[in-house]
This record gives sequence, C-alpha cells and structure tokens, in this order.
Amino acid sequence: MNFTKMHGLGNDFIVVYGEKELPANASVLAVKLCNRFFGIGADGLVYILPSERADFKMRIINSDGSEAEQCGNAIRCVAKYVYDNGLTDRTELTIETIGAGVQPLQLTIEGGKAVKVRVDMGAPVLNGLDVPTTIDANPIIGHKVEVDGKEFAFTAVSMGNPHAVIYVDDAAGFDLAKWGPKLETHPLFPRKINVEFATVNARDQVDMRVWERGAGPTLACGTGACATLVSSVLNGLTERQATISLAGGDLFIEWNEDDGRVYMTGPAAIAYVGEVEA
Repeated sequence: MNFTKMHGLGNDFIVVYGEKELPANASVLAVKLCNRFFGIGADGLVYILPSERADFKMRIINSDGSEAEQCGNAIRCVAKYVYDNGLTDRTELTIETIGAGVQPLQLTIEGGKAVKVRVDMGAPVLNGLDVPTTIDANPIIGHKVEVDGKEFAFTAVSMGNPHAVIYVDDAAGFDLAKWGPKLETHPLFPRKINVEFATVNARDQVDMRVWERGAGPTLACGTGACATLVSSVLNGLTERQATISLAGGDLFIEWNEDDGRVYMTGPAAIAYVGEVEA
C-alpha cells in the first residue's frame, strides 16, 4: 500500500489515495499502521475517496480503530494532497465528510504547492442532545461534571464531532493523561467526547491542549480549535476572531456573525511518502 505521511501542526496522518471505497479492514489497518513502535505511527489513517456530492470524500479512522466524523487538520492535509499531486488544479474545492457534510476550502499556493488552507467548517451545533450529551439544554455553558472527586465546568460544541471545552489556569501544563480519558468516557457523553483545556490570554488569543477521542493527546485539533473559539465567544471571553495556540502551532479561527459559520485557517505539510505491506 502506497501512503503519504502528512500533518497539520503535528497532528499526523497516514494518507491513502486510490481506493474506491473504505476498505473493510480499515479499522484493523489503522490500529496496526498508526502504532508508533510497530507501524508507521500516526494519530489516524485517512482515505481520500471519490464523492458524488463534492470534489473528494475523506474518511478518517483513529489510531484506536474508531471512525472520526470530521477532523480539521486532516481536511487541510487532504486539500494539500490533492492539489500537490495534480488531482486538481483548482484552489477552491469541496470535500465531503461523514459528520459535517460537504465543506468548502480555499488554498493558498506558493511555489506550486498548497501551503495554507482556509476551511468553511460549518455552523456549530450547540443543542446538548445533538452534540451529543445526555443534557437537554441549548446551549450548554459552564455545566459541571465531576470525575474522581474533581469538578470541571464545560461548554459543549459539535463541529461535526463532539467537544467539551474546559477553562483552566495553565492549558500548556495541564495533566492531559490523567483527566482526558476520564472525561472522554464520562456517562454524560454517549458517543464519548473530545476534551479541550483552554487558557484565555487575550481577547484574540487562547492557549489550548486537547485529548482527542480515539487518539489521546495530539499536538493539534482543528475542530477542537473551532469549538474552543465558539465556546470562548459564548462565555464572553474572546472576540469572534482569535488565534488558537496548540502544542504544534497556531490556527486562526473566525465565527462569522453574518452567516453563523466557523472558518479555520492553517497549514498542512508532507513529512514523507512510502510503501507498506497491508
């Protein structure tokens, strides 16, 4: 199997092109190939597939074998892949996702390569039962959740996949490994949840660290950055445009007041190409 190793701010993926549909053994392959000791190593396995609704379709399998509905970093990688490999010469594309529908993208080209991608991530879902959580409220802001005797307050947002945003004093130093998995699997979240720990430093800048559902701690999460911006606006902490600083770098996020949609701008990069038995 030919593959391209790519990343968006360090959130890394094994990208595969050429299949007509998602292979039946995709989950098994993801667990095997994403292993950082016995495989290629990645946060997820991404397939670029034909679409009847958009220019391309992407399917993302997490490193634990579960499927992600959407991934902001992966979609930027897909856009770069199809442009850099000559599968399209257009700088405005649409990519179909499982959880967030068809998403439009705009590519910035330098030296014949896509270096930055702006993605229309769609309107956030704020109704608690649709995120989903077990809480019948719209929106869910500052809801208390207790794990192992510690209480957190979260704001719930779906960007095609579910997020719980929690504000802490020091996101960069927060113990993700201790609290991330306990919150991910809390009974309040029937399909588990991505957990963002955020520290607001200014009205236009937020530090964020993420525990991703099905992948654990990652260096960046595009949908998580979008959810963090939406949450910060709802909580009155930031303006509608802000830089979200992740362990792997910065994303610029805008929650447009006119159309209600969230726009994410950030880079994508190729690490290397290779071939593996699969």
